[in-house]
Order: sequence, then structure tokens, then C-alpha cells
Amino acid sequence: MKRILICGSNGLLGQRLALLLSRETKFEVLNTSHHRSFVFDSQLFDYTQLDITRKSDAKSLISSFQPDVIFNAAAATNVDWCESHRDEAWKVNVVGVENLIEAARKVGARLIHVSTDYVFDGKHGPYKEDDPPNPISYYGKTKLAGENAIRISGIPYAIVRTIVVYGNIIGKRENFALWVINKLRSGQAIRCAEDQISSPTYVGDLACAMIRIFELERTGMYHICGAEQLSRYEFAVRIAGIFNLDSSLIQQVKTSELNQPAPRPPVTGFSTTKAEEELGWKPMDATRGLTLLKEELQTARKN
Repeated sequence: MKRILICGSNGLLGQRLALLLSRETKFEVLNTSHHRSFVFDSQLFDYTQLDITRKSDAKSLISSFQPDVIFNAAAATNVDWCESHRDEAWKVNVVGVENLIEAARKVGARLIHVSTDYVFDGKHGPYKEDDPPNPISYYGKTKLAGENAIRISGIPYAIVRTIVVYGNIIGKRENFALWVINKLRSGQAIRCAEDQISSPTYVGDLACAMIRIFELERTGMYHICGAEQLSRYEFAVRIAGIFNLDSSLIQQVKTSELNQPAPRPPVTGFSTTKAEEELGWKPMDATRGLTLLKEELQTARKN
């Protein structure tokens, strides 16, 4: 029986990986995050607290559990927060990864790690896996440093870069889609950039691709994202349409008007040809992803 360790299991992607993998009887799954409790405690999933930035804790747990694979969905992902909290961001996104690498090496575990389109400068998107990175934000720099640590580690690995992940999440944190939905439902106007263009990714689509990488024992770099390039404004309008919300509340603005502390790559998006050919995976468009999100939120309200 394969043993799977999930790091960051209280986050958006971590929750989805936990749901998909912990219900598979052919796997022994241990969910972890730096929180004391697990969002799925009522479902009797195996969970323990783990702060990946504490080397001794990572080493001890991984040595004890002896995983075959580690899914690392733990990260500091708030781009503006990372810009102003550089030491903390580096500790999570780089030191934490280095701790997982060292512990994985000692037990022979494979690492499947999540990275981002923010390793690119956004001048030449969409990007292929072998395009040269050039991050322009501190967040992007930490994620690239984490990638590089894995690349030179000598352990078996897969790095999955993704973009603007959205979906249903239990807890107080929001992603872009939920932020738009909640603001529009309350009748609040929002401002969305017309010149930040990328490929929003439904969390279930990303999680399935990562599991496919694990099951097929693939290694290397994979770009996983949604099938469409959309500006943040266009994505917000699409959200309003799917959820029957008032799109007139969405104001179309330039990035410069938002006064965001961290710079954003203007145009990203990925070529997903490698993932499609090697994983048998097909990217989902935003309409499909948002429709699934709508169904999930309706089910959650009923429960």
C-alpha cells in the first residue's frame, strides 16, 4: 500500500487532495498542516500538525511515517504579504521546501511540489516548461528558489506550476472567485484589472493532474492551468454570469490604479501540451470550472 503525505492540507489545493486521496482505500494518507486542527476532522481522516519550516519536526514525522510520496501544497501565497514579510515568506517557500527535500532523501520519498506562473515576468506568455524564469515579485523569487532547490536535490520529483487557482474551500480564506462572488452577492462594487491576463485553474482539475503525475510516476516540470487566457476583469464577468450576479458592479481598471504593493506579471498563461500528452489530462475552461464551483457551493449550503 502506497503511503502519501500531504503538506498544506488545510489550504485550497490541500483540501482537495485530501478529499480525493484519503477516500482511496489503496492508499494510506497522512494529512498535515501547520494548524492544530484539520478542516475535515469530522470525516476521520488521518491528520497531524506539521510546520515544514521546523526541520526537526519534518525530519521526525517523515522518518516515522515513511511516505512513498510527499505532496507539498504548503506555501505562503499572498503575493502582497510576501512582498512586505520577506523573511517569513522565504522561510515557508524555500526553507520549508529544503526541509522536505532533506527528509524525503532519507526515506527515499518522491516530492510533488506546487509552483506558480509568478516565476515569469509576464512579458512573453503563454509559457512552456523550459522557458527561462524571471520573477518580478518577491513571492515569485521565493517560489523559483524553492524550485531550484528541488531541481538540484537529486531526489525524484515533479514540479507543478499553476495559475490563479479557484474553488470551494472550508474556512475563512478566499480565492479570487470566492472573493468576487461574496462581494457581488453583498452588492459591493469591485475593481478588477483588465491588463492582468492569465489562465484561471479550477482546483479539482489541478488536483487530478497532480494525482495523475503520482500514479503514472512522472517526474520533471509540468504546467497545469485552465484552458483560457482571461484578464482578471473578464474572469470576474464570467463569474458574475455563471452565478447570476450583477456584472455592472465590476469596474474595469488598469493594474496601476489598484496600487498593489507587489508587481504582477501582466500576461502569463501556460502551454499545457506536455501535460496533455504525458498525463492524458485535458485542461478545463473557466465556464466548466465555475459551473462545478457553483454546484459545490449549492451542495455545501444544503449540508
